[in-house]
Amino acid sequence: MKDVKVLGPGCAKCKATAEVIATVAKETGAEIALGKVEDIREIMSYGVMSTPAVVVDGRVVHAGSVPGRAMVEGWLK
Repeated sequence: MKDVKVLGPGCAKCKATAEVIATVAKETGAEIALGKVEDIREIMSYGVMSTPAVVVDGRVVHAGSVPGRAMVEGWLK
């Protein structure tokens, strides 16, 4: 199971990012634990300066925009 976190203040792009990840996981059968981090200090602890950002298993894999489906599929393999 992969630990996936969406970092962001709860904006529309952050919500869209979480939805894309959840949809891809469901459709591909990937087992994930999806969480959201909205605390700005915790977000900054990852070295992220632009949101939304995505962390997979403790590593920042994306920041600054809503990721595409193909990108998410690559993270969840």
